[in-house]
Amino acid sequence: MGKQPVKLKAVVYALSPFQQKVMPGLWKDLPGKIHHKVSENWLGAVLLLAPLVGTYTYVQHYQEKEKLAHRY
Repeated sequence: MGKQPVKLKAVVYALSPFQQKVMPGLWKDLPGKIHHKVSENWLGAVLLLAPLVGTYTYVQHYQEKEKLAHRY
């Protein structure tokens, strides 16, 4: 029993360069989706953003205090 060549058919998927609606569902009702995600996960968003905003305001206050330190 020898090996016999088998012809295979290849399936090639390609996106047409003229196709305008690649991902139409992604941009549809984007503000509604963002509002839903934020309202659903508001605690996680607060716990993520609170330290970042607090650190930023502290650094801004510290830099302003350093700039004015020589005046006293």
